[in-house]
Amino acid sequence: MEELSLKYIVKKPAIINENTSLLILLHGYGSNEEDLFSFANELPSDLLIVSARAVQELGYGSYSWYTINFNSTQGKFSDIPEAIKARDIIYKFITEVQEKYHISPEKTFLLGFSQGTILSYAVALNYPKTIQKVIALSGYINAELLPENLEKSDYKLLDFFISHGSVDQVIPVEWANKAPEFLNQLNIKNSYQEYLVGHGVAPKNFFDFKKWIEDRM
Repeated sequence: MEELSLKYIVKKPAIINENTSLLILLHGYGSNEEDLFSFANELPSDLLIVSARAVQELGYGSYSWYTINFNSTQGKFSDIPEAIKARDIIYKFITEVQEKYHISPEKTFLLGFSQGTILSYAVALNYPKTIQKVIALSGYINAELLPENLEKSDYKLLDFFISHGSVDQVIPVEWANKAPEFLNQLNIKNSYQEYLVGHGVAPKNFFDFKKWIEDRM
């Protein structure tokens, strides 16, 4: 495994050429790069799949992208400076992977879960020329991680698949379902779905985003 700015695991197709699409996976708080990678064998065989490990070690094989202070008087309080740093580390990692495998932004997908989704939104909305197709699972848009002049950015190539569990006990569905209106105001293409599940990915959710990826490869 060649040294990049993040540790990762990879599933390569038999052939990598100018038509190859790249899928980068960002796991959630307390998980690791193996988690979402469990999807890899069920996704198109000609897809290059890279699953990144988050930057902070929590112990016992679990990691996070930034600190969440669960005992905060304000509830779950995200460490915003750490999150911004993680956002930019992920951006750098994506560009490194694209350069390593000669993949263009137009052929790059970013899939996040929970904390990985929060950062996927942030990366796409800060760096829309690098990432254009995002699968946002069980997360929400954190405005504190976005650029100040959103209306001045060119988002015409962005495309989001958004999903959330209707009985999510970790991130309330009300946080997630604000995303379509937010993106619509910026004329950003998006699809939003809810599934009768908690903080996880229902089988139908998987098959729906799989088809969404296939339609865009």
